[in-house]
Amino acid sequence: MQTERIILGIDPGTNITGYGIISVKGKTPKLMVLGIIDLHKIKDPYTKLQTIFRRVLSLIDEFHPDEMAIEAPFFGKNVQSMLKLGRAQGVAMSAALYRDIPIFEYAPRKIKLSITGQGAASKEQVASMLKSLLNVEKMPDQQDATDGLAAAMCHFYQSNVPGSTKAYKSWKDFISKNQGRTL
Repeated sequence: MQTERIILGIDPGTNITGYGIISVKGKTPKLMVLGIIDLHKIKDPYTKLQTIFRRVLSLIDEFHPDEMAIEAPFFGKNVQSMLKLGRAQGVAMSAALYRDIPIFEYAPRKIKLSITGQGAASKEQVASMLKSLLNVEKMPDQQDATDGLAAAMCHFYQSNVPGSTKAYKSWKDFISKNQGRTL
């Protein structure tokens, strides 16, 4: 049985991608790092995607996570925003798949529910609860960073519940488990 594991959490975005990494020893999570990939100054959308891929890959190479938890895009009214968010998620997933790291996808409501007990919790409530749960003195001002951390913590909580997550070990595995989402 694995005594320690590292979970990388990602909150994908094309302007800001948040990340948080926790180490888990037994049943105790500990914050390793959290931060953002700030893409505001990059104008070219493809360069933004390349930056997300490279930075997530560098986090993987530096911290050697065993698993990645990523926030799933939610269905909004703006199709263009949804497509951009899906691209950001896709390149983050590609970085994990490139290093053979299993991916676990969670809906935003599921993440909030697992952290606060309420699926409609505010970002501030999630950040406050994470601060308390992980005994962190001060959380960063960027809520995207705490959202990435929340994805990692959600996976930590959900990983002991059989059948509650979808893990992908390769693109072929992703496609076979998501027949309705592929062309």
